This record gives sequence, structure tokens and C-alpha cells, in this order.
Amino acid sequence: MTTTPVTITKIAETAGVSTATVDRVLNNRPGVNPATVRKVREAMAALGGAAPIRGRPRSTSNYRFAFVLPAARLGFFDLVDRVIAQAAGDFRHQHITEVTHRLPAVDPQAFAVELGKLSDLDGIALLAPDVPPVKLAINELVRAGVHVVTLFSDVPGSLRETAIGADSRAAGRTAGLLLGRSLPREQQSLCALLSPATRYAAEIDRRIGFQQVLEERFPLAQALRLFELPESEDEAYEYARGVLAPAATGGRLSGIYNVGPCSFGVARALAEHGYGHELVFIAHDLLEVHRSMLLSGALSYLLHQDVQYAVTAATRVLRALCDGVRGALAINNPRIEILTAENLA
Repeated sequence: MTTTPVTITKIAETAGVSTATVDRVLNNRPGVNPATVRKVREAMAALGGAAPIRGRPRSTSNYRFAFVLPAARLGFFDLVDRVIAQAAGDFRHQHITEVTHRLPAVDPQAFAVELGKLSDLDGIALLAPDVPPVKLAINELVRAGVHVVTLFSDVPGSLRETAIGADSRAAGRTAGLLLGRSLPREQQSLCALLSPATRYAAEIDRRIGFQQVLEERFPLAQALRLFELPESEDEAYEYARGVLAPAATGGRLSGIYNVGPCSFGVARALAEHGYGHELVFIAHDLLEVHRSMLLSGALSYLLHQDVQYAVTAATRVLRALCDGVRGALAINNPRIEILTAENLA
């Protein structure tokens, strides 16, 4: 009498783990703690069937993926949320059930606790603050068999399997080059580097890249580091109105680079202080408000990456990881695009 193979889904249900965890155990891949391995082996023994075929765990059952984004801020995070929602039909055709979670980013510990509750999924694409509690939560998810990739902003030092998104250090260096080339060559100048008090690795890397280029190529340019930009437009306006006033800058302000949100509030303050469109202003992300600012001249350059490509790439990588596909992590990350009023689509 032949023994019917049990399914990976049934083993996962019996062991109380994800199908990705079962796949890792069957294929002897690292990242699963011994207690979980034991649970999977015991579930297989209890079911009494032959071992499933290794390598590609299933072909018709749905994969369960989550996109995890911060609940805070409007702007870019909301743009990512919309792109994910628009791709839902494509996900269904690929037998993928996706859900988007917006977790509290103001309290990193609360974010980590909520993230840790998602251990019943096959994969997670994560945009999160780079803080120790989040790293620990990622590591526990991976050890439980959940595939984790970071999206747009990395959490280096964690067990995440890859980072998907444009090179943020290169983005900051690009901003530094664009702004630096607009500055007077033979005299000192002042550039404002605006940033929230950020915990996101992408924004920190943008700051670093920008300052590197100024130091390396434009030694007469001084960076005025303003790293307390609030994360609402009205509060950003009030903050910028104070720190960018001619009295505060000595009237020497020659350019601005904002690594994060709230460029509209900053532009309001600049206009109130009488700065014209000759002042170079560089920001990130093709939001509708930024499109309008480019067309009006309030923004000089906008640095952008293909959000839809990154979202679909994250899904493709997670599915390939679940399927045990060789070379699953071999992807091309999106490039930084330089948008102006003249090349908007």
C-alpha cells in the first residue's frame, strides 16, 4: 500500500506555524529555532504521511504576505499604501493574499510588538524605523520561518533577507551634486540640510551622502544642519519660518535639501521671507503637492524612485523565497530619477 504525502499546508496547520517555516525545515535551511523544528517534525509524525516533495512547497494554495508601513505621516507612506492597493488585482492572479498593516511609528517598542504578532504569514515587506526593538522583532520572525524583506528604508544588522529600494546614500550624493553645482565658485555659501529627527535609515543615509559630496567637491559650501523638522506641514512651516529667516542665516542662504516630508510647509516659509525661485530647493518623492511645486518653480529638483516597481519586486522576491527558487534575491533595485518641471510625465 502506498503512503499518500501530506501537504505542507496541513503540516503547518498541525504545528501552528507558517508554511514558509515548514518549507525551511524540509529543506534544511537555516533560520528556524530548534523548538520550532521539533514542532514541525512532530506534526509530520502525527500526520503519518510521506514527506512532501521538497523545493517548491505548493502550486495552487495562496501565499499570505503583508506590507508593513508606519502609521505616521502623510505623503510618501500613503503613496506606498495606494500603490499596494492598486496592485491587489495582480497579487490575486498570482495566488497571493496581501494585507497592509500601518503600525505606530512614534513608539518603536509598540511598533516592534505589533510586528512580532505577524508570525503566521509567509512573508513580510517592511518599511520600519531602524531601532533595536524592530531588529529583534525581525530576527524572531525570520527564526519562526517568515521571510522578511525591507522596502525603501533598510534595517541593517537584522536577519532580513534583502533590502529593496533605491540607494539612499547615492540619492543624498545626487542632491549634493545638483545643489553644489549651482553655488558660487569663489565664495563661501550656506546650504540648509533639513531633516526630521528621523529613525529611518534611508533618511539618515541621504543626509550622509549629501554632506559627503559637499565636503569632497564643494569645500566653500557650508551645510546648516537642521534636523528637527516637524512631520506636519503647518508645524514645518512654523519651524522653517524661524530657522530659515534671514536674521538666522545671515542672509546667505543659497540652497535647501530636504531629505524627508513637509517640503510644502518649508516652501511657504521661504516665500514669506522673500526668497524667489532662484533659490535651489531639492526634495524627494513624486507626490501631487510636489508635482505642483515643481511646475510653479517652488521646487528646483525632485528625486524619485519607481514605487510600483519596488512594491512588485518585493512581492516577487517573497514568492521566490517561499518557492525555494535559486537566485531569489537577484533583483535590480530602482534607480534615482531626477525630475524637473521640464520632464514630468
